[in-house]
Amino acid sequence: MAKNTQQAASTVSIEGAAKGPGSANPKQGKELTGAQAIIASLEAEGANLVFGYPGGQAIKIYDALYDSDILTHVLARHEQGAVHEADGYARSTGDVGVAIVTSGPGATNTVTGIATAYMDSVPLVVITGQVPSTAIGTDSFQESDIVGITMPVVKHSYLVQDVDEIAPTFREAFHIAKTGRPGPVLIDVPSDIQSQVTVFDYPDSVNIPSYRPTYRGNAKQIRAAAEMISQARQPVLYVGGGTLISKAGPAVAALAHAANIPMVTTLMAKGAVPASDPLNFGLVGMHGSKYANRAINRSDLIIACGARFSDRVTGNVASFAPGAKLIHIDIDPAEIGKVREAQVPIVGDLRRVLENLVQLLEDGEVALPDTAAWVKQLDAWRERYPLYDKRLDESAEQIVPELAMKLLSEALDPADSIVATEVGQHQMWAAQFIDRELPRTFLTSGGLGTMGFGFPAAIGAAIGNPGKTVVCIAGDGSFQMNSQEMATAAINGAAVKVVILDNRALGMVRQWQKLFYKGRFSATELDICPDFVKLAEAYGWNAAQVSDPAQLAAAYRTMLDTPGPYLLDVIIPRDQSVFPMVPPGGRTGEPIGAIDTQEGARELQALEGGDR
Repeated sequence: MAKNTQQAASTVSIEGAAKGPGSANPKQGKELTGAQAIIASLEAEGANLVFGYPGGQAIKIYDALYDSDILTHVLARHEQGAVHEADGYARSTGDVGVAIVTSGPGATNTVTGIATAYMDSVPLVVITGQVPSTAIGTDSFQESDIVGITMPVVKHSYLVQDVDEIAPTFREAFHIAKTGRPGPVLIDVPSDIQSQVTVFDYPDSVNIPSYRPTYRGNAKQIRAAAEMISQARQPVLYVGGGTLISKAGPAVAALAHAANIPMVTTLMAKGAVPASDPLNFGLVGMHGSKYANRAINRSDLIIACGARFSDRVTGNVASFAPGAKLIHIDIDPAEIGKVREAQVPIVGDLRRVLENLVQLLEDGEVALPDTAAWVKQLDAWRERYPLYDKRLDESAEQIVPELAMKLLSEALDPADSIVATEVGQHQMWAAQFIDRELPRTFLTSGGLGTMGFGFPAAIGAAIGNPGKTVVCIAGDGSFQMNSQEMATAAINGAAVKVVILDNRALGMVRQWQKLFYKGRFSATELDICPDFVKLAEAYGWNAAQVSDPAQLAAAYRTMLDTPGPYLLDVIIPRDQSVFPMVPPGGRTGEPIGAIDTQEGARELQALEGGDR
């Protein structure tokens, strides 16, 4: 019988040997229904955990799942939650996340989760039940064209029209989801196909002539990159989320130290290189530090590593690093030249390319650049423009969000914890102040900016990483997007710790209204919110509220020491803003709100059309 985690509130364990597609499969050559073939295909791929929500057109799949002694099913409380949970599992483990839902509204409820995964290159396989093939196009009950609806936000999609297609479709789907630039794949299976019988024949290999990701970078381009690095005096490694995907963090650090090149990281690359590395100058972009943004904008060479030049990093593209040449390394050729022309484009797996590049430098085939003065300058800027200085704190009697995040960072073991965030001000404070030393330990929605992502993603991460401390940092607005998943955490023994930075507002939008819309706070103040402690207790969680700065450290200790899920409602001032900030479409070299210790103040220059 399938290990349906709804049957007991014990911690889900997904440990055990995983079977690959080429492994001996006891169901190979047997007659199975389409639904049974779906379950057998998941088992053949080594999946042992699926998230989902049943319904009429998926009932046959769930009936077949009942007989599986390999797959563990996590019943979410909403299909969007199920996909975010599968996403959090995938981001934290590197494995493909799997979700199963029904047709119509069940399928459409997955769209936000699929789009979130697509924007951040997360490998998912989402299986949707569909009305019978004979009823497709007739507006039958709970019919939706989910293949058409999700076409712009999937890496690939399938509508299964023949029961014999199920096994090869799943083999291709998993291959596509996790290779090259990863992404979500959707498989839509009509209910009549689920009933038909096939002889199960799971392929050992995949042959897709139109899909051939390039892994090995061009040797001439790699040498050209090495020579360009040799000539640079102010180079910067611009480290993106692709670094995590290709497991290239050590290779990035090796290049940085071999050639003494400073690194800056995007939001999606947090944890790719250790925060403690002295050459890691941290977050760049809209809410990055002034010193990291200045490093980019004063550089003469940018080495872009699995980064896509997001508008949240570049601001006004025309003014972004105007004096810099560009080496751009990415496995997706569509990203190279999309935003910024590269003098040396390299298509290939980032880790392999960087290892080849480091080898050229270490073998002495290319001279190392002279960057000592440049790194010294960046160290001076880091000292002068810190992200926080308590001497400028005007809220000593209230909890300061920057300090709240610093305290939490200090309370967590970086080698044994995972942090997930919702989206908003709290996300940026977490990105600025939560130190991460290991990859896949900071989960956040960067591309789509999905409120409601972080909490279910944390549940998926907790289930996928038993024994690790998993903390979700949320805002009071974001948390209410998927708070029903508290039931999923409780019944599955997912010991997620939720820290709500509670300002009774949609903080980031309110901050924009304050800065750019003359303080006209339209629909952003959440004066009526639930009592989060009582809400947590209603779901069987432990919970507490803290508003006194002197009690915050003890509240964190209690939260982390208490077994099971725990919610800590941290009251912060409503008017706090996240600084520094590059105004939308502004110049990254001209952030507002940066601290200048030489001046002893924040740089809050006047903004046209708004107050400060």
